Order: sequence, then structure tokens, then C-alpha cells
Amino acid sequence: MALDERIVSEAIMTKYFDKLRDSLNLDVAIVGAGPSGLTAAYKLASQGFKVAIFERKLSIGGGMWGGGMTFNYIVVQEEGKRILEEIGLSLEEFKPGYYTVDAVAATTTLASKACLAGTRVFNCMSAEDVVVREENGQKRVCGLVINSSPVEIAGLHVDPLVIHSRFVIEATGHDTELLRTLVRKNDLKLLTPSGKIEGEQSMWAEVAESNTVKNTREVFPGVYVCGMAANASFGSYRMGPIFGGMLLSGEKVAEEIASRLGS
Repeated sequence: MALDERIVSEAIMTKYFDKLRDSLNLDVAIVGAGPSGLTAAYKLASQGFKVAIFERKLSIGGGMWGGGMTFNYIVVQEEGKRILEEIGLSLEEFKPGYYTVDAVAATTTLASKACLAGTRVFNCMSAEDVVVREENGQKRVCGLVINSSPVEIAGLHVDPLVIHSRFVIEATGHDTELLRTLVRKNDLKLLTPSGKIEGEQSMWAEVAESNTVKNTREVFPGVYVCGMAANASFGSYRMGPIFGGMLLSGEKVAEEIASRLGS
């Protein structure tokens, strides 16, 4: 059979823009494809919700890809082990209560499960702003302003596109990039003790693991935080290459949003 390069190009462009066009109105838009964002996407898409992830980088997986210091294994404890077993991974108990799994296997399997459940992934895509509306005298986030990451990196002045979403999940990690943009550009208060981003503290893995889940919640009407973005928003600690709290955070945010979408 002859090969026509134009048909290859046409297939890619057609399918991609079909996906993008069908994502103009979403149930949930997730910014950041790290472990918490991927888990949230997998859980929500599995329930039939219309979910898309927008990831600035070419690769997905966030910090989970590299394990600790590029040594590509991660550690979870009993609570997080359940989620990885649910997606078909086998873990080894290194010492009582500490389970290891290959970081690449964990990342690719979680990403695959999210995609196969129906999540649309847009990598090399940056969320440079949010869409804000006022409802009953209160501001609410109801979408994202998106642009090509290469455009952003090059510093080119190219106008973005807009998608609407019933909820947005801030899963950009330590830097809380989306939330910082929201605060910087609008006169508003977050649902944090100070009304601002409290900021991430230094390493304290035991506290950080539990606080990652505890701090997973709505931080502004229409916006939820999960993963390290949750700890940075509410002023807790970092935990390094132990990922159970990240997975459980993704599960929790999915449960809370699914409950609200269902009602």
C-alpha cells in the first residue's frame, strides 16, 4: 500500500482538533498531570464525567517519573498501596509498612488508566489564566485560558483560547502556578486562613503525607487544590519521594467533585 504523508498529517490534525473542540465544555479541567492530577482524572473519568488534563510539559507524571534524585523507584505506605494495586501494579514490601514500586511503571500505568477511562490529555499546553464570572455577587472560576507551552516559553505575544469547566483542579505542585495567577490578577480572598497562598514549608514527610489529603479541598469557588499544591496553598510541609498522600489526594478531590457534579 502506498504511503501518503498528507493523509498522516490530516489524520493527526483531524483527530486532535476533534478532541480539542469537544473539550470546550468540560465537567472538570485539571491543570497538571502529576500523580494527584492523574489519579483524580482516572477516578472522575471512570464515573463518566467529561475530564481533561492540561500539562505544560511534553511528558506527564510530574515528579513521580524520577523517583528520588532520578533513582526511579517510589515508596508508598499501606493507605496509598491500595490505589496502585487497584490499577494492576504489584508492590514489594521493603520494610514493614514501606512498599516500593518502579516509578516509570507507576506513572505509565496510572496515565494509561486515566486515558482509557476517557480523560483527554493535552500536553505542551499551559493554563495561563482562568475564566472568572460573578454569580449571586460572588466571583467563581468557570474555565481556563490556555496557550501552547512553546509559545509561552518563547515569550511570544500570541492570544490564547478559552475552555469552560464546571470545576477546575489546581494540581501544578509546589509552585501553585494557576492559583498564583488567580490571586495576582484579581482582588479576592482564598479559603485559606490568611486569604492568601500560605506557602510550602520544608521537609516533614510524616506530617506532609497526612496533610496532603487533609488540605485537598475547595480553595476558591470552582477551584480545588490537590497534591503538593494543596500543602503549598494551606501552608504545610513537603514530603519527598513518598507518594501515597499524592494518590489519596487525587482520590479525595475526585470524590468531592463527583459528589457536587452528581447533585
